[in-house]
Amino acid sequence: MHRQTKATAIPKAVKIAVYCRDGFRCVLCGSNQGEPNAHIVARSQGGKGIEQNVVTLCHKCHRRYDQTTERHALRARLEQYIKQFYPDWDERDMIYRKYEFEEVTKCNE
Repeated sequence: MHRQTKATAIPKAVKIAVYCRDGFRCVLCGSNQGEPNAHIVARSQGGKGIEQNVVTLCHKCHRRYDQTTERHALRARLEQYIKQFYPDWDERDMIYRKYEFEEVTKCNE
């Protein structure tokens, strides 16, 4: 598996942790039909599959977030929500960077 694909995928342990954190509900509408599979920073933008970048959304809200002009407003709501749990949340930390690991390794040599 390609490193970026692996970094942006959401592991089962992360899904479980996010689902529990979000109270088993969509964080936008409160529906109990939510699934912990929505990246705040999109996978297509290198968004990592980590707890700090994943929220529980129902199918309808996930579609609104991914495919409508409401994305900007919904993103602001999701960032506000996630910062309740991770006050130091920073978008830059949610993005996979190809050389991030290699740079750390070189520093330790």
